[in-house]
This record gives sequence, structure tokens and C-alpha cells, in this order.
Amino acid sequence: METRLPKSSSIGYGKPPWKFKGSALYQLHLVKSEIAKALIPKEFRLVEAFGFTLGGFFLASYDDSPAGVFDELVVIAGIVWNPPTSCAWAAKVVVSSNEACQHGRDNVGLPSHVASFSKVGCCSEQRIIGTKGQQAGKANGFLNMIGMDSARFAAKTREATRVTEMNGPAASDIFSINLIRAVPSQNTRLWKGPLVRMSLPSFSGRTEYNPSLLKYSCQMKCRVRVVRPLNVSEEPLPSSDVETELKGHAVNIAAVNQSTTGVDAGDEQKENRSHLSLSVMLSRPILALEFSCMEMNVEAPLIISQ
Repeated sequence: METRLPKSSSIGYGKPPWKFKGSALYQLHLVKSEIAKALIPKEFRLVEAFGFTLGGFFLASYDDSPAGVFDELVVIAGIVWNPPTSCAWAAKVVVSSNEACQHGRDNVGLPSHVASFSKVGCCSEQRIIGTKGQQAGKANGFLNMIGMDSARFAAKTREATRVTEMNGPAASDIFSINLIRAVPSQNTRLWKGPLVRMSLPSFSGRTEYNPSLLKYSCQMKCRVRVVRPLNVSEEPLPSSDVETELKGHAVNIAAVNQSTTGVDAGDEQKENRSHLSLSVMLSRPILALEFSCMEMNVEAPLIISQ
């Protein structure tokens, strides 16, 4: 039986639906099933094939929201199946706003944490993609039409967004990631893509802040175009042993499974979950979608089960 959550307790959010405006990038990755299964509740069945599921991340920059201007990174572990629907499962959420973090924890059932989002310019990229003898065929024309023509990004400046979790005394050692994108020249005009409307359903909950299992949806109106996937790299960790475990996905998955019941399983399990979330970010990208002129309405979650 589905029931609605109580009204929002966050001061600035007011009554749902909560409205957000800005831009975002939705990047899909092939995530190993064993990693995703360690991050989702046991009552869900993972949608998988050949040992992989579809995960990735959602990187958003909000110009207008109930919490004001802030950035958000949602790590999506994979797609879960709970008849009659399948939805994404967020393994980790980091935001640059304390109010947005508290609202996500209490009212949406998200594993939210506060993080810093800093943008730094990287050195110019002089590498030319392709060769002079490469024939420009229909494929190149299609890439040019959707804004992915390789010539646009050759010898252009790259911009890095560094995301570092700030909750806890050693949080910067747990979750820190670099997201690097190619920046087109100022005189380059890129097509923003068609105006589309979509619904992004998601499950949430099963956290120490909200142990119920929830379901909510984001109703979006935005312009969508295919872009080159961001280059994701991790920040160097102080312990070489931990870094080796992360790169090899050799994390204590059994311990992480215990923490999906909604009970605080301790700092070690939380750290393992953060390492697994990094593994999701570092998995193989297959598609990146840029959302511009985005207007998003988030409905109040429904309680699926206590």
C-alpha cells in the first residue's frame, strides 16, 4: 500500500511539487552487477545482462530552487525492478547546500551529503581527433548536427569540476572525484537539441535518516542533446592500499550489503559504500545527455513499505 510522506519540514522548500531550474548532464555507464547489488536494498532485483547493469551519474547546476543556487551530483548504482515498474537507484547524493542535503535526507529518503563543487581550468588540449585523410561521411555530418563534431573540441580548453564530500573529519579521504569536460570556443554555436518532456522515476529510502522504502518522480522539461561523456578521474587517496582496492573493486561487499537495511552499520561500512560509489563513477561510460533550459518538478515521495 502506498501512502504519502508528511509535509516537508525544510524551511525553504514549502509544499510539493518542488521546482528546480538550471542545467544538467545525465551520463550512463556500464556498471558491474556485483558492485550495484552491494548498493541496492535486498528486496529489489537488479535489471542486468551479461554481468552489467545501467548506472552512471546525474550532475546538475541549479540556478533557481527552493534552496537557492546549488550543485548536485547523484551517483546511480543501477536500474532495479520492483513490479510493475523499474526505476533508478541512487547510491550516493552530494550537494553544495546544507538545506538541500537535509531536505533530501528527511523528505526524499536520499543518501545525501554536503560537498564542495569547485571548477578549475585545465591546460588547453592540442590533440587533434582523427586524421587528414579521414573521409567525412554521413556519420561525421550526424555528429556535427548533434554537437559532437570532433573538430569542435580539438585544441580547446578543458574544464574540471572537482567534487569533494565535506561531511565528517576525514570525508575528503572518502569521496573525491574530478569531472573533466571539453569547453568549446566562445564563438562556437552549438544546437541545444529539441525541447522534450520526460519523467524520471526513482526509488529511495532505506537510509538511517529515512528507513522507509519510497518512490518518487521528477517531471522534466528541457532541451536535450548528445554530448561527449565527461572524463572521470579520482582524487589521489592518502592510503595506497585503499586506492588499490578501489581501482580493483576489491571492497568489502558483504559489509556494504549489511548497511542497505536502513540501520547505521558503522563508519567502515559507510566508507565501503563511498568506495563502491566511486567505482560506479569510474566505470565505462556509454552515453552522455546534456539538459539545458531545464525545468524540473519533484513530486512528494510515496511510501512503498515501512
